[in-house]
Amino acid sequence: IDHSVQVDFFGTHEAYRQNVDLEFQRNQERYALLRWAQEAFENFSVVPPGTGIVHQVNLEHLASVVHRREENGLWLAYPDTLVGTDSHTTMINGIGVVGWGVGGIEAEAVLLGQPYYMLLPEVVGVKLTGSLPEGATATDLVLRVTELLRNHGVVNKFVEYYGSGLSNLSLPDKATLANMSPEYGATIGFFPVDQEALRYLEGTGRTKGAVERVERISKEMGLFRTDQTPDPDFTSRVELDLRTIEPSLAGPKRPQDRVRLGDLRRSFHLDLPKLVPADFSLGSLANTEASVPGESRPTEQWIGESGNVPKPTNAGVTAAYETSPDGVAAPTKPPPGRCVSSRLEDGTDIEVGDGTLVVAAITSCTNTSNPSVMVGAGLLAQKAVARGLRVKPWVKTSMAPGSKVVTDYLVSADLMGPLETLGFQVVGYGCTTCIGNSGPLATPIEEAIQDNGLVVAAVLSGNRNFEARIHPLVRANYLASPVLVVAFALAGRVDIDLYNEPLGQDREGNPVFLADVWPSQSEIRDTVTRSLKPEMYKTRYGEVFEGDDLWQSLPLPEEGSRYDWDPNSTYIAKPPFFEGISTEVPPLSDIEGARVLALLGDSVTTDHISPAGAIPKREPAGQYLVAKGIAPVDFNTFGSRRGNHELMMRGTFGNVRIRNLLLDGKEGGYTIHFPTSEQISIFDASMRYQAEGTSLVIITGKEYGTGSSRDWAAKGTALLGVKAVIAESYERIHRSNLVGMGVLPLQFLPDEGAAALGLSGREAYTIRGIAEAVRPGSLADVVATREDGSEVRFGATVRLDSDVDVDYYRNGGILHTVLRRMARGHM
Repeated sequence: IDHSVQVDFFGTHEAYRQNVDLEFQRNQERYALLRWAQEAFENFSVVPPGTGIVHQVNLEHLASVVHRREENGLWLAYPDTLVGTDSHTTMINGIGVVGWGVGGIEAEAVLLGQPYYMLLPEVVGVKLTGSLPEGATATDLVLRVTELLRNHGVVNKFVEYYGSGLSNLSLPDKATLANMSPEYGATIGFFPVDQEALRYLEGTGRTKGAVERVERISKEMGLFRTDQTPDPDFTSRVELDLRTIEPSLAGPKRPQDRVRLGDLRRSFHLDLPKLVPADFSLGSLANTEASVPGESRPTEQWIGESGNVPKPTNAGVTAAYETSPDGVAAPTKPPPGRCVSSRLEDGTDIEVGDGTLVVAAITSCTNTSNPSVMVGAGLLAQKAVARGLRVKPWVKTSMAPGSKVVTDYLVSADLMGPLETLGFQVVGYGCTTCIGNSGPLATPIEEAIQDNGLVVAAVLSGNRNFEARIHPLVRANYLASPVLVVAFALAGRVDIDLYNEPLGQDREGNPVFLADVWPSQSEIRDTVTRSLKPEMYKTRYGEVFEGDDLWQSLPLPEEGSRYDWDPNSTYIAKPPFFEGISTEVPPLSDIEGARVLALLGDSVTTDHISPAGAIPKREPAGQYLVAKGIAPVDFNTFGSRRGNHELMMRGTFGNVRIRNLLLDGKEGGYTIHFPTSEQISIFDASMRYQAEGTSLVIITGKEYGTGSSRDWAAKGTALLGVKAVIAESYERIHRSNLVGMGVLPLQFLPDEGAAALGLSGREAYTIRGIAEAVRPGSLADVVATREDGSEVRFGATVRLDSDVDVDYYRNGGILHTVLRRMARGHM
């Protein structure tokens, strides 16, 4: 259980205990259900809250690499495999285990005995050569690989790493690369078992017999890699020289958008006009030129993108201008460097502006599983503290390791003290900021951002930075190594060139640069070797299923095999998915006269479709809780309330940054109801359409459903009455989840899409070819009837990719299929 802890408290030694206490208060009902399930079902174990992150726990302890079982008096050995309901399940590929993320809907079916089906994938080989240069980290490497493979195209494909460079990567480095397979689009990012994997198994406390078994079986089955292993055959190949890797970040809103560290200031300024809220602007700069280091852009372009004048405010807004030699007013910090004076609750005067860093989080299994980058962060903190540097007071700092072993070796290395001096106390052992549970900012900072439309930033060692995921008020979010997270917390801003601008000043007033405090590879390696011991893993994981006193004291429901539903619960409600289901499969029908609920662009993520973070009070989900008597302080998050379909369907397409093009890009979960042309919330429109008997469709662009394997992105879509999605391309898991919920995924033909076909979203849509001829890859006929009666006709590929998909769709989804089979005794 790792997705529920939030960063409400930070920067103190009490923060961890306070956050855990709040976590249990908020989630007692859910946790009691899980404890009941642990008692009620066989072969079901729970790793309690406060233990770590599932993928890191799996890597460090649970995974065997080679399983064995006794059958008819003989011991059978076979490779470890798994599917998991989180997309970063692929982290285990780093140790030679084949595993990947699936939707919760698919996993539920597998738990009920349904086979897991898949098409034979293409396999892309990524050849790594050389070794990482001084100053580069595994995080920098994975951000480069994500950029590289997104451009190559690996969606629905396996990736396997090979080449001499593998011998120069540690097992945690490989796990970092495997972890971010979803970000580069691959089903898996596989590393074969090798000598380094055996060293890791031994170093994490696995028994000698288990390690020997992995070596023997892997070699006998031809699965063990050495430097002499011939290169495998692949569908296609990509090569990367590790010597070319350099310090980098990714952002401001996609993991594949890599930015070299030295280019961040320039990159932020170029992105800034697109990040400013629609109701605000960067200011009027008519007849001037806004200069960005290395590039000039006409001021008219800024105005065209962002408007003219900022919203009036009572806060002290200062724009830094100076007169250039030709007498033209130009900003000294281009673009104009809006800056707001504010005061924190403790009386500290601060200034918050575009580019100000407000969140610095060492978070996520992607990086906290890697001792090199964690020790690197600690060593940088140690050097910075020795020089008298401190984190800026407006930065919310946090550290949430994916394993308690991380704290153990940082303490052993005398690095927890410096990290805590800089505000990086442990706030929890779970996903926290990476999943969107960053918690609130200081009230004066939130008010300054909202009142002035400021584009503030977050830097985190996570794996995703989609819009509004990290914090709803933070519009520029950058992924980086834990080492750089600490560095940027010291700088307090992202509009900075850390190669040439100081992090701060020492006690004598001398500038301190990044190079002055950056740890060397040898320092990091020696510290890891000295501080990390197998006994740490044995001790921590000897009690992995026990939990603390809060877990042990949870009230358990009365004994019984059925859960007792509470009709008043706002956390757990009996879902409606099986209401009215019959044992017979209903006939398919074409879709007639459907309306567009949302017209969306490219790279719409599952976070856009079904947010995981804070529940806005004024939106339908928040209003639902208010009507139930829940105070906003007790709203918790969408992620914690996924057991309540009433709330989750109200939050579907409710991300505060989603842009429905029916509304000319207005942010938030709104749409237009047709034919009345009334602008209302997507949820209210859905309810009205369903009452009118009108089917709904979603029209969208490329990479629809990228990101988390969030089954509620499909469940919510189905509950809103959406019968089909028409996209230019899909991410693997979300397409499967749509099928699993009985929603038809259709795909525009190549070089076609809403814009190319002249579709506005105001049309009525009829989709034929479903009732009689639906089959894998068949072509559906779509007729879009405009308001003037004219028609646009086009074909769309039916993305039911197998006969199994067709069967699921005919049944109305996976769970309907499974239930009917169980009723007939076919399971």
